[in-house]
Amino acid sequence: MLDRIRIILLGTSHPGNAGGAARAMKTMGLSDLVFVNPRCEPVEGEAIARSSGAEDILHQSRTLDNLDDAIGDCTLVVGCSARSRTLPWPMISPRELSTRLPREIMRDEGEPQGRVAILFGREDSGLTNDELQRCHLHVHIQANPEYSSLNLAAAIQVISYECRQGMLAAETSADSGSEYFGVAWDRPPAAQEDVERLFVHLEQSMIRSGFHDPAMPRQLMARMRRMLMRTRLDDMEVNILRGMLSSFDKFTPPR
Repeated sequence: MLDRIRIILLGTSHPGNAGGAARAMKTMGLSDLVFVNPRCEPVEGEAIARSSGAEDILHQSRTLDNLDDAIGDCTLVVGCSARSRTLPWPMISPRELSTRLPREIMRDEGEPQGRVAILFGREDSGLTNDELQRCHLHVHIQANPEYSSLNLAAAIQVISYECRQGMLAAETSADSGSEYFGVAWDRPPAAQEDVERLFVHLEQSMIRSGFHDPAMPRQLMARMRRMLMRTRLDDMEVNILRGMLSSFDKFTPPR
């Protein structure tokens, strides 16, 4: 189910890196490539040359204006980050990611239900805090600490390889890993676009009640986002929470 893994590149500045990304993906059987606000033309002569025969990945790629459109239909969003953050986020290794993928993607007797997005940031600055807070997990490539400089294509190659190994291992295992939380789950995971609507609703309700002052945020929304992303909400749980907020809103006058 490698076609259900989406590689998303944000703010790519060099067409050669776009081509290198396509090549890294194709060698491992991945095909879903999305560019978000690239700072170069990602499908042009140098990119095609650097793809070394993987130009089909480039030609079928999509270019979007914002991250939310790129991850909206995904049920797991993972950010590739080399930097530590002021606010810690759940962190896994590429190998740990590979072992999670089968049960993220194949939820119901071998039928694919999930879609996974893996985010890679700008060559010079990586992913922003806001982009990383859109993720359920962060993945860190544990390179040589004395020289940990991986270029974009190399990082994508490492992650793509681990994705392939995880899916191949599931195909040959008697236990496909389709159970989630240690048991077959009764509802599908919430799509990211629905989770984002929940966060918008939650912030509005907290402002309306006076609990949250956006002029003095104190990382409140970032911490609420981290807490709820960590729980891996299913679709019914999102609906319950939004219904609860709507009920509370009836008793809270607008500010």
